[in-house]
Amino acid sequence: MLTYFANLSPQHRRSWGLVVAYVALLLAVSYVDFGYNTAGQTAFRGILLGMLVFMVASGLSLIFGLLDVLNFAQGAFLLIGAYVGYDVYTSLDAGTTVRFLAAIVSGVVFVGVLGAIMETGLIRPLYDRPVFQIVLTFGLAAVLLDLVERYYGPDPKQPLDPPGFLDNNFTLFDQSLSYYRLFIIFLGLTMMVGVFLLLNRTRIGIIIRAGVQDSEMVQALGINVRLIFTLVFVLGAALAALGGIALVPYQGATLEMGNQFLILAIVVIVIGGMGSYEGTAIASIVVGLTRAVAEQLSLEHFDAPVLAETSILLLMIVVLLVQPSGLFGREE
Repeated sequence: MLTYFANLSPQHRRSWGLVVAYVALLLAVSYVDFGYNTAGQTAFRGILLGMLVFMVASGLSLIFGLLDVLNFAQGAFLLIGAYVGYDVYTSLDAGTTVRFLAAIVSGVVFVGVLGAIMETGLIRPLYDRPVFQIVLTFGLAAVLLDLVERYYGPDPKQPLDPPGFLDNNFTLFDQSLSYYRLFIIFLGLTMMVGVFLLLNRTRIGIIIRAGVQDSEMVQALGINVRLIFTLVFVLGAALAALGGIALVPYQGATLEMGNQFLILAIVVIVIGGMGSYEGTAIASIVVGLTRAVAEQLSLEHFDAPVLAETSILLLMIVVLLVQPSGLFGREE
């Protein structure tokens, strides 16, 4: 950790300073205005929301950062993962833990295969045409949403029972909370660390980064670069599906959830810096805390729900004014 901070560029150090100062300000405002318990509850909700957003934003950032593809179908991948997982969970006759694990595996595999088909059949011919990629993925997202609605119907799906070992409550800041919320936070943190280690500490990660930087040289070494690109796209799609399945026991499944989290994910990767996985992870938590504090302020003082929705957009505007490349993006 000390080595990491010692090797940071001046821009990264400045970004870390801004993040720490801003989070400290949010927590201080929460404590002074809401009191200890409410401030703690608000911070917990913010971290929880940040982890949920990260599950979508991580795949979006990964695909854009490594493949230079802004995938507007990422929200649809989350939606499909949620509905496929819901379908498997409700159709099996087994315990909640077995059904939940089966839902995760089925949703991730289904969306992963869908991502592979999409990358090889649609995205691959357009790697040199970014505008066409945006139009294609945007249109594909609309098609997938329509297919989900036709197959599963327009009615929202109610939250499912979490696995048995997580179907209990604990008390935090005088509030009773489900252990499943802790599981979501743990899952998000595991994804952060796991993908980071995959890209930076494994052979396949080295091959992926080398293939992105100099595909011809890697191809000359006998490595199938096209397969590597497909694997990256599949990984990004699978991360979104995993996030969708994790959402189902927490809030159920609705047709709007894909677009809602896609918008939040786009805001996150813009604030964190386009293509920066580190920036995406940090910005997810910052956005989650900002949204939670704004919601609590609205509830306590303004009775204006729109404040929470606009707070993260205002944050994005301020960040881009201060640092146009985003907090951890590379300046061109």
